[in-house]
Amino acid sequence: MAAIAQTGTAGPRGQSTRRRSTSRWTIMPATYLVAIVALGLTIVPLLLVVVNGFRTNADINGNAAGLPNPWVLGNYTAILKSAAFWQLIGNSALVSVVATALVLVLGTMAALALSQYEFKGREFFYNVFVAGLLFPITAAAVPVYLELQRLGLLDNQFGVAIPEAAFGLPLTMIILRPFLRAIPGELREAALVDGASRFRFFVQILLPLAKPALVTVGLLAFVTTWNQYFLPLLVLQTQSHYTLPLGTYMFQTTYSQNVAGIFAYSAMAMLPALGAFVFAERYIVAGAAGAVKG
Repeated sequence: MAAIAQTGTAGPRGQSTRRRSTSRWTIMPATYLVAIVALGLTIVPLLLVVVNGFRTNADINGNAAGLPNPWVLGNYTAILKSAAFWQLIGNSALVSVVATALVLVLGTMAALALSQYEFKGREFFYNVFVAGLLFPITAAAVPVYLELQRLGLLDNQFGVAIPEAAFGLPLTMIILRPFLRAIPGELREAALVDGASRFRFFVQILLPLAKPALVTVGLLAFVTTWNQYFLPLLVLQTQSHYTLPLGTYMFQTTYSQNVAGIFAYSAMAMLPALGAFVFAERYIVAGAAGAVKG
């Protein structure tokens, strides 16, 4: 009778297990299919840009969708030998590094105050930061231009970096504040009891714990600034001060008939931002997960 009872109870359990397994296998292929399609839509255009940079203009005009025949390196070597290209890289690096540093320093300190300390109006100030996401940089073009003109920062890389940092702070607060709120307040109190100052707690304890979130917001600020086109177009006037997106546009305008060269130039222009994403991928996932949990 016990064996019969065990057999009777095992049947429904086995059927429910099989149903769960079947439903899982029906969902997983659909998930993989969506992921493959999304990957294709992302990777294929990038590969086309890179591969077409190895072609000649005659090859592209004769067979736009084909592979290079022959493969040529001249388009890429000409760009790498160009002093103007490396000047654009240096200008973009300067603007991006300054904007990223400002975002990390100011954003981390503001997020610490709005997450670890209780004071009147805390939520109001946080909502002011979040409201900044509703205002794109194009909507503030005129006041930003007039303020930079008053400060004497027109045609200056810092005139691009400072507004970029300001417009990067809302997203930084959204990511950092939940992450820092998840750090127990008892940890701060214990550090203070042990004689650590608030600044020492911030630098030696809080920042290492928040490393994934800091890498995430830093990378987002860096890539956003690196790819920014409108603000440098608004602020910069001298070609020697241009950033890489402006230089890419000027190259496309000047050498509009050199299609293969434009492909190679575009491929070289996107490599730094793409390399930054690949390098910090695991930190981005951890930082986003920590922000959601917080």
